[in-house]
Amino acid sequence: MPLHGNLKNFSTTQLLNLINLSGRTGTLTIYEGVPTGEEDAMGDEKEAPGGERASIGFKSGKLVYALLNGQDGDLVAVLNKAGKLTDAQAKIIRDRAKGTGDKALAMRLIGANYVTQNDIVTSIQQYTLDIVYTLMSWTGGPFQFFDNKLPEGDKILVPIDLENVIIEGARRIREVEQLNEHLPNLDMSLKFPENPKEKYAGVHLSVEEWRVVSFVNPKNTIRQIAKANNMSDMEIRRVVYGLEQAGLVVLVKPAGAEKRPETRTSSRRRKAQQPVQRDVVSKLIDKLKSI
Repeated sequence: MPLHGNLKNFSTTQLLNLINLSGRTGTLTIYEGVPTGEEDAMGDEKEAPGGERASIGFKSGKLVYALLNGQDGDLVAVLNKAGKLTDAQAKIIRDRAKGTGDKALAMRLIGANYVTQNDIVTSIQQYTLDIVYTLMSWTGGPFQFFDNKLPEGDKILVPIDLENVIIEGARRIREVEQLNEHLPNLDMSLKFPENPKEKYAGVHLSVEEWRVVSFVNPKNTIRQIAKANNMSDMEIRRVVYGLEQAGLVVLVKPAGAEKRPETRTSSRRRKAQQPVQRDVVSKLIDKLKSI
């Protein structure tokens, strides 16, 4: 039975539960929504599938693969993001191993003592989980499940049980809501506080935190920092929140951002609103005095 719909009506968490319980094998693809001008049974506007946003692979009900559109998902990118390869090492290996599949490259990297087999497995697992946790916070977009379809090529598929993923995903959804409330605008920038050397003395940061710190500059928006580090919105929000709470960075408006000049229309509107607002306040005061 084909499985398709929209995340507005059937959440990612529900999809994972269904795939887990039915033990299905295949790929779940989530698309950009393209309005059709028609309404569904609930009165919402129907959306046709547009460009691919993400894909998740499953084998016998277990999570084995995930990829966000626009992100590099090859082994070099995964190990680089996990901090197992430096940026310089990743560049050299990518140049020298063009056309090499992930499995063959893994053997070469292990043989050259760049990484261990455990490094590869844990890095792939974490990369996959980070994407799935991000998808669990999405609230809209057409989706379709393609039975018995898995990534082609030399991909390394690491099975992950879905039960714990679903529980952890639910916890992270609550966290995402809190982070979105605290940092709703990713077009803000970051700067260092006064006496940054004193603040950073003895502090142990993760690889991702150091990468974000290296881009801290009022000229760089948080969104730009996330893109430069191949991070999702949730990942950058979590890192920035941690750095901010530790007093290591301060949120500021981007350098060069100027107050939008007031147009004649907006000026007239503002002036027209002021008497009305004062009148409302005066009536409210009179009402309170009469109580």
